[in-house]
Amino acid sequence: MTQAPTYDVCAVGNAIVDVLAPCDPAFLEAQGLTPGSMQLVDAQQSAALYAAMAAGVEASGGSAGNTVAGIGSFGGRAAYIGKVADDVLGGVFTHDIRAAGVAFDTPVLPGAATGACMINVTPDGQRTMCTFLGAANQLEAADIDATVIGASAIVYLEGYLFDPAPARAAFEAAAAAAHAAGRKVAITLSDTFVVARWRAELLAFIAASADIVLANEGELAALFETDDFDAAAAQLAAMVDVAAVTRGEAGSVVLSGDERVVIAAVPVGKVIDTTGAGDQYAAGFLLGLARGLSLEESGKLGSLAAAEVIAHWGPRPMTSLETLAKDAGLTLR
Repeated sequence: MTQAPTYDVCAVGNAIVDVLAPCDPAFLEAQGLTPGSMQLVDAQQSAALYAAMAAGVEASGGSAGNTVAGIGSFGGRAAYIGKVADDVLGGVFTHDIRAAGVAFDTPVLPGAATGACMINVTPDGQRTMCTFLGAANQLEAADIDATVIGASAIVYLEGYLFDPAPARAAFEAAAAAAHAAGRKVAITLSDTFVVARWRAELLAFIAASADIVLANEGELAALFETDDFDAAAAQLAAMVDVAAVTRGEAGSVVLSGDERVVIAAVPVGKVIDTTGAGDQYAAGFLLGLARGLSLEESGKLGSLAAAEVIAHWGPRPMTSLETLAKDAGLTLR
């Protein structure tokens, strides 16, 4: 019999500190950046972009890090595996994630720099990201703590980590440890550019190792190379136990076997910054699944968390998601 989990979710991801600043579309064009994209840059490119950006704010980020911070805000139990350096930004990341109530004990990487993401946000709230991975992409299989993985109801893998080969080996190790302990493996596709680069490999990993997949409709279309949403969603649902696809203002669609649930987006007065919307949706959705809630209830928790985060700057909740859930009549068991 599988032991009761210590953690609802353990996330494996790129440990990144975000620098967010407002910009206009002309700035993106001048910098040669594709609006709404995420691209990898080296240390020099990151520094040059930072120098050109407007005054910004620093906030611990990293997609999966944002998700477990959201789970902590819901009052859930979360752990995180990711790599930072022994520097100022590494200290900021470590403090912030632990302050969110998340267990984080991955050894620091000496002689490196902590990853940073330069995020330029246009007036419509869309974010364009340039990421210097630094220490984050030095995560390897040896960093996967099988004890923590085995003590987590769901192990959540960040698609951005699919780029470096050692991190992909870490994914394989985490998935194997999770399944050996009778736990579920979830993966987020993270970005259309990641899907475009690694489509065949992602499909193979999903087929072999994933129980739950989260994606937005752009990533879903890229994965199956079709704009036919229903056809792509059906293909994904046939590969895994549960699939959740976010569609912006149109909410989300959750599929499991023959079950298909449409979840409405929670209305927001004004969208300030969409950074972290998918990450917080994942927080609510995965926590709901870990606690045995229905697909609909889990999706509603996800929509609630996404609505909170897009109403302010930064990728992590500023209002207690646990309180918002209670106010909305959504109770965690």
